[in-house]
Formats: sequence, C-alpha cells, structure tokens
Amino acid sequence: MRDPRINKLADLLVNYSVKLQEGEKLLIENTGIQRELVAAIVEKAYEAGGHPFVELKDPKIMRTLLKGANETQMKAWERYEATVMEDMDAYIAIRSGDNINELSDVPSEKNKIFGQTVMNVHRQIRVPKTKWCVLRYPNESMAQLAEMSTEAFEDFYFNVCTLDYEKMNKAMDALVKKMEETDEVKITGPGTDLTFSIKDIPVIKCAGEMNIPDGEVYTAPVRNSVNGTITYNTPSPYQGFTYENVQLTLENGKIVDAQANDSKRIQEVFNTDEGARYIGEFAIGINPYIQHPMKDILFDEKIDGSFHFTPGQAYENAYNGNDSSIHWDMVNIQREDYGGGEMYFDGKLIRKDGRFVIPELEGLNADQLKA
Repeated sequence: MRDPRINKLADLLVNYSVKLQEGEKLLIENTGIQRELVAAIVEKAYEAGGHPFVELKDPKIMRTLLKGANETQMKAWERYEATVMEDMDAYIAIRSGDNINELSDVPSEKNKIFGQTVMNVHRQIRVPKTKWCVLRYPNESMAQLAEMSTEAFEDFYFNVCTLDYEKMNKAMDALVKKMEETDEVKITGPGTDLTFSIKDIPVIKCAGEMNIPDGEVYTAPVRNSVNGTITYNTPSPYQGFTYENVQLTLENGKIVDAQANDSKRIQEVFNTDEGARYIGEFAIGINPYIQHPMKDILFDEKIDGSFHFTPGQAYENAYNGNDSSIHWDMVNIQREDYGGGEMYFDGKLIRKDGRFVIPELEGLNADQLKA
C-alpha cells in the first residue's frame, strides 16, 4: 500500500506547482528510480486531464555516458532533449540516487561540454517556456547526509515539502516590495563584507511553484556592482565534488580570487567561461523547517536564515546581463548558531542573525511561518 504522503506530494506537484490543465503534456524526469512517486504523479496527471510522459535516468549510467561522450555526441544529445522539451507544457524533475559523488571522476572538460550543450535545454527551453518544478526525494543516502535516521528524515522531508506554501507566498509579498525599492545591499558576517546593487533588477518569490522544497526570494546583483569578500559556511557540492570553506573576493563584479579545500579545482570551474566569474543570483532563504545543510542544494538554498550568492547564469526573469554555462548556488547561513551576520538594505538593518528585524518582514521568520 502506498504511503498517503506520496499521494499528497504528487497532488501538490501536479495541481499547485505546475497547475497542469486538461490536454497539457507533462514530462516527468526521474534521475534515480522512485517508482511510487512517479506512478502517483502519472495518476494525478491523468486525473487532471493531462498527458504524462516519463524519462528514467540512472546516475551510474550517466557517469558512463559522460566519461565516454565527445562534443559531437553531446550536441546530438542536446538536440534530442530539446526536441522533447519543446513539445512539453510542464516539467517535473525528481532527483534521487544513492551517491552524491557519482560524477566526481568525470573529467572537468566533459562536464564543461555537457554544461554548454545538454544543459542548454534547461536554461533556454525548460525554464523560460514550461511550467516546471524540481524536487529531491528521500532515501538512505540523503538521511545519512542529514545525519538522521531514515524514518526521521522521511518525516522531516514530508513536513518540509508539504507545508502551507500559500501562506508563505502571501508573506513573501512584503519582502518582494522591500527588495524592489532597494538600491544597495550590504552583507556582513564572519569572513564576509560585501556590497552590491540590486536596483531595477526584478524580484521573484518562490513558494512551491518551481522547487519542492521551496522558500526563497531571488533577484540578481547589478553585474559590475559587487565588491568585497564572501565566505560560505556550508559545504557546496558541484559536478560531483564537495567544496568547503569557499571564500570569494570580488572587484567590480568579477571574482578575482577564489579559495577552497581544492583551490585549483574551483579555479577550473570559474574558468569555464567569462560569465562564470560574475554573479547571476542573490536570494534569501526562509523555509522554517530546513535548519541545517545536508549537501543538497535544493534543500540548502532554502535554509531558514540563509542567503545564496550564485556565480554564473542569471535567470531570464531576473536578468542582469550575465550569461554562463554554470549556475552554482552557494549558501551562507547567518543564524547565530552559524556565526551570525547582518543584512542591510540602503543602510537599514533588515535581518540580523538570520531573523528579520523590521515589522513588515517579521511574518517571514520561522516561528511565524510554522504558526
């Protein structure tokens, strides 16, 4: 018998996140095989009058493909996936797998070509042209990363993924308004002293319609406005390797120095293309149930009291002119238990130690969103 929480999650994805309508085509892409949830989404899609299509992908097979593929094949792969995606109205991705480091020994040059070809389908077609939602699914590997038992992690997961997103959506309006009115942002904390402008860049709220779990409001810095140093205090997996103690120094928008537990490797990422050394996203995380990093960006970027500052491609709906084949969300938690920190909008303290301190934004604090 299927866990009723799976049916509830499938209903949320189909009817709230992508709002599938009668006659619309839905691509369900599952990396790592999660049969029960895929089947539940297919059933909900049919109930909505939609036409579901399914692609199942295995990380181990993906590793073998990437290690052997050349540029000619990847361009053909891009055309194949583009043809499918162009024909879809909606897209739900379920990302799973037993080993987050499965792709760690894929050569960086292969990852670079993959990012410049196949991943273009998501940047150029899926994101701007479909109703989409991406989620991770719980398994023993994720529970281990979260340092929890499998059962406890499943309970945590379903609390996070099925919270009252409509309430969160309404509470976000005040933050959107405040960010739209802001020119200069200043962020301080241990190893961080950063300033940049967000003037005239659109502000987008995310409350369960594009990611599950969700809980962030994002924009982008004016491309050449970023100056200072940022130190990320969470582990940051990227292309199969987990970076730690990442510190970036930026001058007039450009990353001029990058240090990490593997500084040579991180420099290779930032040398991918010109846009990789500029910032494409600034976002504030507010999910009240996500308190600690677990080396999974779909969770970590939503951590209560966090922000992420993302080298690479800017989103089309919050575009600052930066283009890149990478988009690397890296997270800093400003709650007191992670060293604290301050965020200022045009010189006014907005958030301290991860809590909003002005009345109009207090509804986004964890105790209010859980209430």
